[in-house]
Amino acid sequence: MTLDLDDPRGDVLADLLGASLLHNAMYRRFDGGAPWGFRMTERERVTFYVVARGTARFEIEGEPLHELCVGDAIFIPHGTAHVVRDAASTVPELACTGAHRIVGRNHVRRFGGRGASTSLIGGFFAYSGQRPVLFASLPRVIVSCADDPSRSATMSATLQLLVSEGMGTRPASVFVMQRLAEILLVHALREVATRSAGDPRKLAAIADPAIHDALELIHRGLARPWTVATLAKGVGMSRSAFAERFTSLVGEPPLQYLARWRMARAGELLRASNARVNEIATSVGYASVPSFHKAFRKWQGATPRAFRSGSIAPPITA
Repeated sequence: MTLDLDDPRGDVLADLLGASLLHNAMYRRFDGGAPWGFRMTERERVTFYVVARGTARFEIEGEPLHELCVGDAIFIPHGTAHVVRDAASTVPELACTGAHRIVGRNHVRRFGGRGASTSLIGGFFAYSGQRPVLFASLPRVIVSCADDPSRSATMSATLQLLVSEGMGTRPASVFVMQRLAEILLVHALREVATRSAGDPRKLAAIADPAIHDALELIHRGLARPWTVATLAKGVGMSRSAFAERFTSLVGEPPLQYLARWRMARAGELLRASNARVNEIATSVGYASVPSFHKAFRKWQGATPRAFRSGSIAPPITA
């Protein structure tokens, strides 16, 4: 038996998000009264904030200062350590110490004093397995400003709905915010991909037509015996030119990416299905179960059985 993995979610970006990101991440409203501030340590996750009221300074390690106001959103794709506060003179508290107060029906986290107030909608997406190698090329900070004429109308509408839910007390608000946050992340990644053609520091691999098509071939046909030559032929390029462009934009050679993604999908199937190991092996392109075991252990750091049981956490690799 071979599991059907053809086009499971629609495209490369959807596949990456579906296989690699958890959907039960934290979503929270933060209310700060001046002077207020908190700092977050580095975490392996995608963090985001939306300014619902007032203004806030975002100081991300190694990045310039970002001063945001109502309607602005900021994403920190690599979970880089950061400080959020009202003014440079405010001493921030560690966000996870419990020094904040939790108030109201929506368990709003309250920081600071009784001065001018700011409200943020914040949250994060945690990785369920390996961080996709394509995400390693994301910028350290993605900012979407309300007054940016290039912001899509759909993204602006999603932000308005997210703020409306976060600032209200309606039933199932957290559930609605969760779905809206997922949509917001997709729009942010779309904008990065659109603006990053030719820039290897961003999602240029998805913006480049030939490399995007090669990624589609890989994602839609994991069981096929791909070689660099057959992938190059599939997108109408010479072998050498294709290998060079793929490696430059994706961050690793084609067959290394293929092996990594096969193991990522195998890990997802092990955790999310009852399929036998030999069925999963065949579905991701391995005719030999022993060779599948060897490759899986190399990339995931555990045997398929241990990974499926959850007794060993999968490694996070870029």
